Amino acid sequence: MPGDIISLYRARLAREKGTVRKDWGGRLSVGLVYPNDYRLGMSNLGFQIVYHLLNQRPEIVGERVFLPEGQEMSLYLQSGKTLLSLESQVPLHQFDLIAFSLSFENDYPHVLKMLDMGRIPLFSEERSKPLPLVMAGGVSTFLNPEPLAPYMDFFLLGEAEANLYAFLDLLLECDPRKGGKEGILKYLARRLPSMYVPAFYGVDYHRDGTLKAFYPTVKGVPEEIKAASLARTLSVEGRAPTSVVTTPETAFAGKTLIELGRGCGRGCRFCAAGYVYRPPRPRDESHLVSTIKEVMEETKRLGLMAPSVSDIPGIEHITGLIVRKGGSFSVSSLRADTLTEGLLHHLKKGGQRTVTIAPEAGSERLRRMINKHLTRDEIIDCVKRVGQAGNFSLRLYFLIGLPTEEQDDLEQIVELVKVIRHHLIKTAAPRGKIGRIKLSVNCFIPKPFTPFQWFPMDPVSSLKGKQKWLRHALAREGGVTLNVDVPKWAYVQALLSTGDRRVGSILLKAHQLGGNWTKALRFSQVNPDFFVHRPRGLDEVLPWDFIEHGIQKRYLKREYGLALKGEESEPCQVGECYRCGVCVPAKK
Repeated sequence: MPGDIISLYRARLAREKGTVRKDWGGRLSVGLVYPNDYRLGMSNLGFQIVYHLLNQRPEIVGERVFLPEGQEMSLYLQSGKTLLSLESQVPLHQFDLIAFSLSFENDYPHVLKMLDMGRIPLFSEERSKPLPLVMAGGVSTFLNPEPLAPYMDFFLLGEAEANLYAFLDLLLECDPRKGGKEGILKYLARRLPSMYVPAFYGVDYHRDGTLKAFYPTVKGVPEEIKAASLARTLSVEGRAPTSVVTTPETAFAGKTLIELGRGCGRGCRFCAAGYVYRPPRPRDESHLVSTIKEVMEETKRLGLMAPSVSDIPGIEHITGLIVRKGGSFSVSSLRADTLTEGLLHHLKKGGQRTVTIAPEAGSERLRRMINKHLTRDEIIDCVKRVGQAGNFSLRLYFLIGLPTEEQDDLEQIVELVKVIRHHLIKTAAPRGKIGRIKLSVNCFIPKPFTPFQWFPMDPVSSLKGKQKWLRHALAREGGVTLNVDVPKWAYVQALLSTGDRRVGSILLKAHQLGGNWTKALRFSQVNPDFFVHRPRGLDEVLPWDFIEHGIQKRYLKREYGLALKGEESEPCQVGECYRCGVCVPAKK
């Protein structure tokens, strides 16, 4: 391997704070792989949490591996050498366990690419030696792991804090360096309810291609895999999770990330995170305050993470504390109806220049359909507060291609943007400076474990037409910029989100064609439209039905029915309602 890549990695490590380096002697080695570039991986708090959990264990050495890009990738291609870890520059195939951290389905093709670069056979069945074992975890896997099933020895489903240590205890107990691969996997799968070994399960299909049955083929493994969850403990247990490694080479530019809460109880019917992270768990204010004080002894630059930061109890007190201690902070997301003047003041003092809210839809009808719990008046009131508070730019998130969407709904996006622009100008005009409006318009993608899992995705041609219409309709609106995602890639994401293990063959074809998805989809023996554009029957067996999150399917069906009626349902009332099945009433 040319010295240049070693020098590149060492220079990267020199810019980090908090890196963990351990001697490999006598320790179980884990290659923690983020299947995208370093900048994105180190911006991911979940990835950082797992890195911390691994290295808290003295008998484990955990090192990071990222997808090379730019000059780094060129060096690998020129040398033809194997993929290396960051900390010790050890070849990937020399680790005892390779653990992929997956948050986004569009990273799945990178999994195959990195296995290839690591000189590791792609298919699980081709890896006959006990080591390295290849696994995956992360939120996309406990939504639907099936498209990656042929390539993984196993998946660890659920929240890492709830099952990682139990898994490591069992793995160390059976000593993977001594046993055979199948024996190790059987030992683990029979003892860990959240472990899914695809090779231990069979699938039957109906003649029309829909799933007929999913069943275990090995004695002693569970019929259902229970995704591990921290349940309600997150709101009462001590220190909030934070990023442990800081670096200037991230989207957060050296900030320490702090998780304020997990899950959201609003119940937006398209949002998977709002369902699989139930019940919603905001952290206790006193614990957040103590964590922030501790972190600010080392750094004054923070990133506050939660599904909706403005929903966190005591958020004004928390952000006020950061400002009073001379800190700066950014937030991940906000809700228009809970964004207060006090929070805006702190955002301004803390260095935030853009306020992001998500109306999602232009019309009241469609917002009721998706269960957004956000009215036009609430959006406008929020915009007025933003305009009065300072020179903020405004980023607005919308979805197109939502179920039941009509042309009028698109027209009301444009009308709403015009009204927002009017009020932003009116409130900001006395200062002589007006913030820009940035629209991010994404394509609706059906997600497992949501009420919208049964809906098809809008055709790519339709989505392109809607994007073109929006561009034309907003072309003369000064101070407004429009960004849209690429419908073709949204299609691929929908395929990987809702496909079964047969989609793994399309994934392989795309990999063999160097990422040419157009050819991979065209020449696939599996019809991708079957998974993307076909409405699913309410009583159909779905590829992810074998995963147990505690959410009752009848509840999702009820929400599906309310959506078609254009009716909203109440947000979560943790400990007081038992509609979805996640919260269990206390026994009297």
